[in-house]
Order: sequence, then structure tokens, then C-alpha cells
Amino acid sequence: MVFNEIIKVSFKSMAANKMRTALTVLGMVVGIASIIVVFSAGEGIRSIVVGQIESFGTNIIETEIKAPTGKKGYKSESKSGAAIALGMQITTLTLDDMEEVKKLENIQDGYAAIMSQELVTFRHLRQKAFLFGTTASYEQIDSSEVAQGRFFTDREDKALAKVVVLGKKIKDELFGDSDALGKYINISNSRYQVIGIMKERGTMMQMDFDKFIYLPIRTLQKRIMGINHISYMVHQVKDMDRAAETAEEIRTILRRRHNITDPDKDDFRVVTMEEMMDILDTATSALTILLLAIVTISLIVGGVGILNVMYVIITERRSEIGLRKAVGARSWDIVMQFVLESVIITLLGGVVGILLGIVIAWLIAQVAVAHQLDWRFVLPWQSFVVAVLFSIIFGIVFGIFPARKAARLDPVETLRG
Repeated sequence: MVFNEIIKVSFKSMAANKMRTALTVLGMVVGIASIIVVFSAGEGIRSIVVGQIESFGTNIIETEIKAPTGKKGYKSESKSGAAIALGMQITTLTLDDMEEVKKLENIQDGYAAIMSQELVTFRHLRQKAFLFGTTASYEQIDSSEVAQGRFFTDREDKALAKVVVLGKKIKDELFGDSDALGKYINISNSRYQVIGIMKERGTMMQMDFDKFIYLPIRTLQKRIMGINHISYMVHQVKDMDRAAETAEEIRTILRRRHNITDPDKDDFRVVTMEEMMDILDTATSALTILLLAIVTISLIVGGVGILNVMYVIITERRSEIGLRKAVGARSWDIVMQFVLESVIITLLGGVVGILLGIVIAWLIAQVAVAHQLDWRFVLPWQSFVVAVLFSIIFGIVFGIFPARKAARLDPVETLRG
């Protein structure tokens, strides 16, 4: 039987049993649709995270605290954000480190940051808020915008000025619709003047920047927290092509300043934008592989359904198989016929699954965009390759066993039966 005839017989068989065909391909449809959705969602999630990372600046190197092997520099009593997260605080990273790094030839500018959570009051209103202490250059490097008023200056930072810039949500919670500029809020029993309101920014990296209260880092360190260290610092580079080289220079400076001779005992971590993207790609790939493994289980279930249906088809067509073998068909011809029929069924499910997956992925993107997420509707070419390959492979794997059974049938017995 030539290939064209096999195709005709296969479609004729499926058309004669439409309901059975539909139920047979259903498992493949669900599995293949899931593959398309997994790949598309992975790209959508990646686009959100990339957008959030790039919002901090595309030409930056970040240096953050890291727990070293030893215990030097730990303080468990600190109230900073890092201490809350780690149960301890590493005190070796300082503003002097930031200023020293800024002297490097490829560094344009830099800022430092530390966080604390404090009770903030305005008249009768009391609100727990995150205090974000930073330097004046934060506004330019981080691409943040002040909607009203202004950001604080270097002079105010060095003078430990009692000034704050409010995030949009914390401003609304404390002042409502009234003007907050020039008014005072209380933090740790001291009055701080509101000099600015930040433009609405939203949540990034699971942090709601609109609930932050920004203030000079030295003010937060000395007047509120009673510390000298910082949690992290960000430096803007002039030439991104030299970012890796500059990051190594930063490591050298900090090891010298922190008296570290063994890199394994670094109490800091330096990360370039390229390294951030590599980490993101690794995490996205790992998640995609995990989800594909789960999807594969669905495909296997669908494949078992195809296996059982193919056995039923062979039983129904015993006479046809016997007649073909009686007139000279080889066992290989019988195997090819039923394997191709199985592949046609899985490819049919694959095509429908791809179309369904595209629709679902598009709907997910629309919902995400409606919720103001920077989600891009992307259909990676790899998803179509994987979908087609899975359809063909599962068709062959779950069609070969029934096909071999059909090829071993005795033509005399089948015609007699």
C-alpha cells in the first residue's frame, strides 16, 4: 500500500468513528496546548522581570551584602531590611566603599541604600512604613521621577537633614487628597518635613515602591537606626562593554578594604546587568523544563489512550489485515500503515492543540496587560518545534506496539475468523 493510500484509509477510518477520534486526540490536544502556553508564559514572565530589572538602569553594577563563611561583621540586632531577611546584618559595606568605587575610571556615578521599617504618624494617623535611605544620585541612576516637590540633595544628606520624599500610596494613606508638601510627619519621635512626592511606580521585585518613604541615607543611619553600614550600592558605568572588567576591579577594591584574602569569604557580591540576565535566563529555563515535565505526564496519558484505541482498531480490521497479507503485503507494510495512522491521529491532536494553545496564551497576555503587567505576548519558535516533535514521537511510540501486533497476525486465522 503506497503512502497516499495509507493516508486515505486512515482518514476514512477516523471519519467513520468521529466520536472515538475526538476522544482519542483530546489528551494530545490538552498536552500540546499546554506546551504552547508554557513557552509563551515563560517569555511573558521573563519580559516582566526584564522590564523590572531594566527600570533600575541598564548600565549598572550592583554590589550587595553576602554572608561570608566567618562571623565577623554580623549583628543580629539591626532593624534593616537585610537583617529582617537574614536574621543578621553584615556591617562591613559602607558609604566609604561606595565613594572609593566611584573613583574607578569606568564609573559614572553611584548610590547606596539601606532600609528599615518604622512607625510613621501624622496627626492621629499611624502607619508602619518602609524607610528607604539613599543618596541624592539615586533619583538619576534609578530613573525615578518626583511628581511634586523635589528630591533631597547631597548637602541635605551630609547635614543629616530631617526631610523625606513620600511614595504615592503612603502619601495617600497619610494625607488623602490634601497637599503634603511642606508638612511634617513623625518618625521615631522626630519631625520630618515632606519635600517631595514620588511618581507612581508600582510593585517591582515584590517591593511596593509606592509605599516607601525616601530620606537621606545618613539621616536614616545616624538619626534613626544608629548604624554606619549600608545594604547595597549601585554604580553606573560609562562603557558596558567593560562592565565585567569593572566588576572585577570593584571586587579587588572591596577585598582590600575589608581585609579579605580568600574570595570564598567575600562578604559582598558584585553583579553586572549581564549576569542578572544570565541568572534570569537560567531560572526561566529551569521553570520551563519543570513545567514541560509535568505536561509530558498529560501527553503520556493521552498516548495511552491512543494505544488502546489502536488496539481496538486492529481488532476491528482483522479481516482487512488478513486479506492484505494474503495478497502479498509484508509485515513491514502492515507496521507502517498502523504507525502512520497513529502519527496522523497525534498530529491532528497536535495541530488542534497548537491553535488552542495560541488562543489561551493570547488570553493570558490580555488578562496580564489588563492588570497593568508588562507582559509581552510571544510565541517562541521552539514551542512549535517541541509540539510537532512530541506529536510525531508519541504517535510512533504508542503506535508501534499495536502495529507490531497487527503484523504478526496469521492471515489464515484472520480470514477464517
